[in-house]
Amino acid sequence: MKKILIFIGFTLIFQTLTFASATVTGGVSKVDLNKTNVVLDSSTNSPVGNAKISLPKYNYSTYTDDYGTFDIGKVKGTTIMSVEKPGYRPFSLTINEKIAARPLVLGIEKSNISDVIIESEMFHLGDDNFSEDSSGAGAFRLKSSGPYFSKSFLLNGNVISSNNYLVIGSIIGIDTLMARSMGQNKIVNSYASPPEIYFNGSKIAEIQLNGDNQKIRIPNNLIRLNQSNEVTIKAGKNLMQTAYVDYDDIEIANISIVSE
Repeated sequence: MKKILIFIGFTLIFQTLTFASATVTGGVSKVDLNKTNVVLDSSTNSPVGNAKISLPKYNYSTYTDDYGTFDIGKVKGTTIMSVEKPGYRPFSLTINEKIAARPLVLGIEKSNISDVIIESEMFHLGDDNFSEDSSGAGAFRLKSSGPYFSKSFLLNGNVISSNNYLVIGSIIGIDTLMARSMGQNKIVNSYASPPEIYFNGSKIAEIQLNGDNQKIRIPNNLIRLNQSNEVTIKAGKNLMQTAYVDYDDIEIANISIVSE
């Protein structure tokens, strides 16, 4: 099986709309996008009300108002922000104080009948043994659930005629050699192997960099129709440590499968 290397960095996966302000339809008043955080439907540019905005690091959550606007308060360091709304695909974004200081215009996509949300909660893989210089270490808030994550689910039979992707909303903490060379951590003398992604026992990808909205193509021949399918994510290992197994600590938010 050909292995896919994911080379996506800290890409901001929100739609930055190219206007200073906008009048949106549906009986909603004018919103100044230069001054306001707002969630919009990516297809219609209409505001999305009652979308849940979460910053797990701070145990903070809020909801958008009828205009789609929201406030996240003061952010310090790197953290993951999640957006949830029934009928829409899960969305998450890695932010820091500089990003949070300017208005965010977030475009979220409507889901379709074939989409599967595998995990909407943030989780931590590894062994809780990490350096302060590790990528995203200051953003970690959870205890490790172990070195791997695995979950079973069913897929709609219609997916066989589509292109199917495993989507990882946000991932932080990866300390590969590539992540180090890209300045994603401050570690000097070591690096880790990349996290590995398996679908029904077959390795389909390695993730080299931290980032958002990482899409991994699922070979359709691996999909089991009318049977249980399984996704497994394995944490990388510190390749400079030989005395014992030292797992690379990572945190992940939002895992889903989408058909396009």
